Amino acid sequence: MDVMRETWLVFRHNVRILLRQKVGILFGVMQPLLYLVLFGPLFATIGTWETLVPGLLVQVSLLSAGMAGFGIVFDLRAGVLERLRVTPAHRVALLLGRVLGSSLILLIQSVMLIALGYAFGLRAPLPGVLAGLAIMALLGVSLAALSNAIALTLDPDLFAPVVSTVVVPLILLSGAFLPMSMAPAWLDAVSRATPFRHVVEAVRDLFAGHYATATVGVGVAVALALSAVCVAVGTRVFNRANA
Repeated sequence: MDVMRETWLVFRHNVRILLRQKVGILFGVMQPLLYLVLFGPLFATIGTWETLVPGLLVQVSLLSAGMAGFGIVFDLRAGVLERLRVTPAHRVALLLGRVLGSSLILLIQSVMLIALGYAFGLRAPLPGVLAGLAIMALLGVSLAALSNAIALTLDPDLFAPVVSTVVVPLILLSGAFLPMSMAPAWLDAVSRATPFRHVVEAVRDLFAGHYATATVGVGVAVALALSAVCVAVGTRVFNRANA
């Protein structure tokens, strides 16, 4: 019970800080919004909005939750983590509060993107959208936990260039812009080895109104497994850094 209460307190504190940074929330979703506006009408001539928008949601998650470790970088430089080392709060609560806060911001950004998608022609059913957002929340938890772990492991000056370098190929390999079934066999195989492709394909099925499919099952299983692994890794690194 103490862990849950402490997690809630840390979550509430971080959300208040994040919500004050309205420009940052908008900036985090700006690139996918630009893709939607500038690339979407062109993509719609060969595909559908129900194909493109789920890909852009994964792009948002990688750009937003994937960069959540910036908070750790700032806290390291400001000496906040030094003060956390002497607090009696559970270390897992300190991590989960941050991670859940980042995931909430990701959901806000995802809703913004979906709303604009509907304005352009997206016609996904509401149950599919809600189920897709649930998967996005799991993905947000995974990426935020891993991002925090990376920020605690790397030199603070290396976090931004390393993570941004990794994010771009992961977005492309996920099939966010074009289905990877169109790619050469070797690239298709590499793409299947990444978890993000399975998430994209699951959300695309949901947005198309297909719920009880093997693709959705695999995507949900991958999202659950990824969140469990990333939270475990993030907790271990956080505990070690704040021992």
